[in-house]
Amino acid sequence: MDSFSAVVRTASHAQHMEAETSTFMGDLLGGRLGVAAYTRYTEQLWFVYEALEAGAERLSADPVAGPFIRPELFRLPALERDLAHLRGPGWRAELSALPATRAYAARVRECAERWPAGYVAHHYTRYLGDLSGGQIIRDRAERTWGFARKGDGVRFYVFDRIANPAAFKRSYRELLDDVRADDLERQRIVAECKRAFALNTAVLGALGEEFPIGA
Repeated sequence: MDSFSAVVRTASHAQHMEAETSTFMGDLLGGRLGVAAYTRYTEQLWFVYEALEAGAERLSADPVAGPFIRPELFRLPALERDLAHLRGPGWRAELSALPATRAYAARVRECAERWPAGYVAHHYTRYLGDLSGGQIIRDRAERTWGFARKGDGVRFYVFDRIANPAAFKRSYRELLDDVRADDLERQRIVAECKRAFALNTAVLGALGEEFPIGA
């Protein structure tokens, strides 16, 4: 019988691939878009992670979500440093969420406030993705726009408090295997993972419309 983390990974594979192969992400990683598109993408991430991390402290004592609240994962301070570098000190005044981003962040916040197991689904899809595919984005951004290696502009992708990402991901998947949820609730977590990927893909689709090739 497959472990729960394997079930989650398999069940959400199609949505995961759809997000990874979006036109916007392909154009961004292919160097066909300028730094303005990268900056706009980073801005959208801020809204999602603000929703993820604003309620984290309250959830740390929750029997379901609590084991997943790991401060070494938190991305908001790094995102804010990146945005200050990309936009300047007044970045907060210029910050604006796309409608798709508002929908994504609202769902994350709703789960954080009302459904800890659903919050775990969003936590998994974001942080495990950042630790894996996010490193490709960092490498391409450094090469394409000349950011200092693991420096300002790409700090979001630098997990300097995690010495061994592979070991961390293994331990994270073990947490997922042991999540305190019955079979029905686990099915709901899988469905929420799929929803999380769909919400993310919608943001990438909106960014693709905002930054068509040649922008």
